[in-house]
Amino acid sequence: MSTDLAVHALLGLLPVSCFLAVLMWLDSYKLVRIRWVMAAIGLGCVAAGLSYPVNSVGLTWLQIDFTTYTRYVAPVLEEALKGIVIVMLIRHNRVGFLVDAAIFGFAVGTGFAILENLFYLQLLPETQLGTWIVRGFGTAFMHGGATAIFAVVSHALVGQKTTLGLIAFVPGFIGATITHSVFNHFFFSPILNTLSVLVALPALLVVVFKQSEASVADWLGSGFDADTELLGLINSGEFSSSKVGLYLHTLKEKFDGPIVADLLCYMRLNIELSIRAKGLLMMRESGFMNKTGEETRAKLEELKYLEKSIGTTGKLAIKPFIRMSREDLWQFYILSN
Repeated sequence: MSTDLAVHALLGLLPVSCFLAVLMWLDSYKLVRIRWVMAAIGLGCVAAGLSYPVNSVGLTWLQIDFTTYTRYVAPVLEEALKGIVIVMLIRHNRVGFLVDAAIFGFAVGTGFAILENLFYLQLLPETQLGTWIVRGFGTAFMHGGATAIFAVVSHALVGQKTTLGLIAFVPGFIGATITHSVFNHFFFSPILNTLSVLVALPALLVVVFKQSEASVADWLGSGFDADTELLGLINSGEFSSSKVGLYLHTLKEKFDGPIVADLLCYMRLNIELSIRAKGLLMMRESGFMNKTGEETRAKLEELKYLEKSIGTTGKLAIKPFIRMSREDLWQFYILSN
């Protein structure tokens, strides 16, 4: 590899990768594991690989000039391909807070940009240095930033409006597509376009990280206190006369005795694991990277068994006493990895 080609490769691949590493470093609670980020980068590469045949077919089918296509059609298709990964992560409760969404979104965009720049590096090895500065600091950051916007907006809306379904992903998709399209219009010179991305993106992510850190701290504090109080009540001798105990007693009319016992076991185990997950995050924030022990893994397996035993109706019956927000569901994924 010639010196020029090596420099071009570094400019095309290194800036966006380093920025992603900085985002992970700024995550004081270490909410996203490195292997998850690497998987997201890999899926971003897959999305980029799929974009080439999709764009080729689209360009042939629509029969419009290349400039118009890159401004109005390619952004829609490429953001949709990247967005599929984010939709899967959110709907499977792999994203707990805004900071997770930002990191996963930027990771997918990073993977997309890496494969795209490698393709152009092979296709146009003699391209001038300025082009690779724009591609490495502008286009690559745009891909990461656009998908991060989609992930952050979508996660916020899905958490607030759980009944919207896939419609909750539409505003974020529109925002990501517009960002991509505006960048491809090149209203300013390529260098000014790149500088605008480098200024706007870090500022946006700083706001996201600050809000997310406050949200995590609030969730840990209030959730830990509530879980501890309820667990203490369950383990006390006064549980049967408490509101929760009396409510479970009324369920004997609707469920068999063994199912009611499983409901109580499920509640206790759910709360114990919730406290364990929050404690784990608090330790990470203090610099301790404890791993999930075998005892915790065994409890997670038992929780899965009890969940099948009580069924959907049983879970709905105890929903008033068990925290079931997206963050609370996500914490069990933290324990299982």
